[in-house]
Amino acid sequence: MTSTRSSARSGTSGDAWELAARAGFAVSGALHVALGIIIVRIGLGAGGEADQGKALSGLGHSGPGTVLLWVATAALVALAGWQAADAIRGTETADRAKAAGKAAVYLAVAFTAASIAMGSGSSDQDKQAQGFASTLMQAPGGPLLVGAIGLGIVAAGGYHVFKGATRRFERDLRSPSANEVGTGVRWLGTIGYVAKGVALGAVGVLFTYAAVTADPDKAQGIDGAIESLLGVPGGPVIVVLVGIGFAAYGVYSFARARYARM
Repeated sequence: MTSTRSSARSGTSGDAWELAARAGFAVSGALHVALGIIIVRIGLGAGGEADQGKALSGLGHSGPGTVLLWVATAALVALAGWQAADAIRGTETADRAKAAGKAAVYLAVAFTAASIAMGSGSSDQDKQAQGFASTLMQAPGGPLLVGAIGLGIVAAGGYHVFKGATRRFERDLRSPSANEVGTGVRWLGTIGYVAKGVALGAVGVLFTYAAVTADPDKAQGIDGAIESLLGVPGGPVIVVLVGIGFAAYGVYSFARARYARM
């Protein structure tokens, strides 16, 4: 490993790419805070759609909003590129796979932001999930593919819960000291990862259910997952707590923009 590589992984290189990638964490944080507020409102019965595209489209109705969308797009692309580079340069298969997955997620959100900035409007993530599942269903062994994806999302959700509960996310921060990264940031990370894991787990269950019933319309995104959580005993309370957790994850992401181990 070169000294430059070591410096970057310690989060101390300070080059333009790193700064742009750190801004991507801040953009992700803002989106999670916005989603968290929407989810809390849904839990309280005020309605709304827990959809990143819809949250982004709220910025795109004015000149300054369009500029912000392009800035957000650039930051997310930089972060996606950084994760892709980690996937290529990594030595551990699991770490490379996680980095590649993160790169794909950030690039997808960047594409959504760019589409809205260009006036294409926001897309419904539930419909996207249904369309994706429907396409896979038509392939040989389609239900098995959809089921495998569902189980993979459930596993990802479980890992988020585990990462939050064990505070393993602290490994993502660069040499944090007790004074530098306070207890508040650690609690935000814990609550945020657990809440996001619950939401991802619900999405995975819906995909798995779509595979079992061979009905792609059962596949849903975050919004559909939140609606499903509303239907379980104590659903509104659970949804409000998940919304608070999403907002906590967003605030944690602002801290991660500064302290992330890059």
